[in-house]
Amino acid sequence: MKKAIYFIAFIMFLGAISCSEDFTNNPREDVQDLKTFFLEEDNVEQAVIGVYDLMQYNYGRDWHSAFLVKLLPGDDANCAGGNSNDQAQLQDIDDYANVATSNPSIESMWNLFYRTIAMSNLIIENLADSDVSNKDRAIAEAKFFRAWCYFELTTMFGDIPLRLTVPKGAEDFGLAKSSRADVYVAIEDDLRDAITNLPEKSGVADSFRVSKGAAQAVMGKVLVFQEKYAEAVPFFESVINNPSHDLQSNIADVWSVSNEFGVESLLEIGYISTTGRDWGNIAWGGRNESNLHIQLMGPRGDGIFGVGSIGLLNGWGFNLPTNKLAMAFDAAGDTNRKSATLMTEAELIAAGGSVDASAATGGVIWDYEGAIRIKYATKSEDTSADGVRELNYSTNFRLLRYAEVLLLAAEAYNMSGNDPQARIELNKIRNRAGLADIPSSTAGNDLFDAIVNEKFLELAHEGQRFWDLVRWGRASTELSGTGYSVKNNLYPIPQTEIDKNSELTAADQNPGY
Repeated sequence: MKKAIYFIAFIMFLGAISCSEDFTNNPREDVQDLKTFFLEEDNVEQAVIGVYDLMQYNYGRDWHSAFLVKLLPGDDANCAGGNSNDQAQLQDIDDYANVATSNPSIESMWNLFYRTIAMSNLIIENLADSDVSNKDRAIAEAKFFRAWCYFELTTMFGDIPLRLTVPKGAEDFGLAKSSRADVYVAIEDDLRDAITNLPEKSGVADSFRVSKGAAQAVMGKVLVFQEKYAEAVPFFESVINNPSHDLQSNIADVWSVSNEFGVESLLEIGYISTTGRDWGNIAWGGRNESNLHIQLMGPRGDGIFGVGSIGLLNGWGFNLPTNKLAMAFDAAGDTNRKSATLMTEAELIAAGGSVDASAATGGVIWDYEGAIRIKYATKSEDTSADGVRELNYSTNFRLLRYAEVLLLAAEAYNMSGNDPQARIELNKIRNRAGLADIPSSTAGNDLFDAIVNEKFLELAHEGQRFWDLVRWGRASTELSGTGYSVKNNLYPIPQTEIDKNSELTAADQNPGY
């Protein structure tokens, strides 16, 4: 049964990221002094939970979530929505050509990740000389999330400011960019410390909290992204050999509310359905404990999609599957995983549903290529029984799954010359999907191609596809004809950051923007 957790944001400390002279020269009188606050175990716990709360917001902020910003450049999903102007900043990300340095979703994501980093820095710095009993784990969790945020940022922006301490005064806020290589060094340092001091998953009482296995998995992923394949293998092996981690036996069960924080989950962001949000108290741009994105991504109503017969509720129609993805499932004979990911129009109609394009703006369902999404679907059991149900979904975002670990391990083995072991890990994914083993003769580049295709199918609509294509050097080929160009390999650094950061100039902007 899902544990309802209301994360209490530790907002009193977030003033530490403000550039206000008043903050640095005139301390507020309505907050507890930091030197005494971190002397109590309960307060340390509150601070750590504040980081989880910020992570929830990073991926759950209405139209500006990191979930959508990471997902939309890929060839597994279209932005969709009501029309070509519906949430224009997301349409621009999806269509590549008009991504601006002022894009509010990209800017929001940048700011939110750095806010989480600021909170982590505060915890790490103030516990350095502490002797509270929960010090080591608290620092480990803060370092894990600092590493995670920097990994997300450098993947999407390249060279970025690397702040590892709390500014002492307004003069300290200006910070030059560090190279991606230096950012990776800091990430690895943080993850090593996290691995040392985080408990195993079997020893984590609160299921939403990160474990040693999560840190090992992220470390392996970070090394693969640097093409340090042999170095990554031991970290993946530690996760794979740990009985606390496994695949759900049925692929459809991965997304079930009954399997949240389950055996396949390594990092998961929790939401609840009991906050009672309705159109009178929804916090646009603010904090909602429910997952509003599920409503955003549900099959569009207004008479366009009839989905009641398949047990779904209508939504606002964003994040529709591409035909390329549907065809890839069919080409692989992958019926089980396909049905857990998407449903074609023919399948929907055969199940008693309907599609009426005439009800859409201009008689055209924007960005619709013949399928609706089933993964992260608008299921009635995942929302509240009373009130405005579409604003109260409890569906969790699975940010890192054991399945991804197996695919990353297969890639690392293949690139390290150990194709037999790569096939073993790849076949675990295939077998769970109901597919036969990859032929034993498949090796080298052919095996790598099989891993690439398997990852396309397994992780569809999870925000990994585009960034994998970029690092593999395959984006130009796979995204040909979409409007993509090489400049889209990175997002623009928000203009507001360049304007406010005294150590950045227009020359620090990413190429092409």
